[in-house]
Amino acid sequence: MTSLRVALVVLAMLPASGAVAKDCVILLHGMARTAASMETMAEAVQGAGFAVANIDYPSRDFPIEELAPMAVAAGLAECNAAGATTRTHFVTHSLGGILVRKYLSEKEIPNLGRVVMLGPPNQGSQAVDALGDVPGFDWLNGPAGRQLGQGPDSVPLQLGPADFEVGIIAGNRTIDPITSAVLDDPDDGRVSVVDTKLDGMSDFIVVEHSHAFMMRMEKTIQLTLQFLQNGRFE
Repeated sequence: MTSLRVALVVLAMLPASGAVAKDCVILLHGMARTAASMETMAEAVQGAGFAVANIDYPSRDFPIEELAPMAVAAGLAECNAAGATTRTHFVTHSLGGILVRKYLSEKEIPNLGRVVMLGPPNQGSQAVDALGDVPGFDWLNGPAGRQLGQGPDSVPLQLGPADFEVGIIAGNRTIDPITSAVLDDPDDGRVSVVDTKLDGMSDFIVVEHSHAFMMRMEKTIQLTLQFLQNGRFE
């Protein structure tokens, strides 16, 4: 029996608990989306060797203070169930990034790794304040949508600077001229580039994609993997 065949036999005999623990990446989608919107990202992250927890949460049904522990706890539970006991990372789109910030403002994740935020309204979005009275706004966005503006009820503006390793990817293309009309240029159709930034961020980059589809784009995925692996955008 060759040494290669011996190695294969030994590996086959190892129990599942003997597998090497992986870092786990929790994916959190944005407002009015589902986990399906992050599936392309999930496949790429898993292909890079990470365990993945792609979380579906009811973004339009609850305020941010309820969504944050709900979504993050679900992700942590999936990572633990997968046996990923080393570091826990996050990749978030839009509202998902605010949920992570809210959670970390109140609780600690001892093995927290890196966080990548895609199009996060870290300084709130002018669109919420400008379009909040438009019929159907609450139906489309739910109570959390009202909390993403730049007024006194803004949750993002109540949270402090990042004290964790975070890379932010902003988009500068839009497919929504109506919303973009009330945003400072450049913007991604939902958030101005300047409003995605966060004090304490580790790295920042702008891509030529819109808010709605940036999480599925090859360039965004490449940059996300770079930050997860190296802590910077190359």
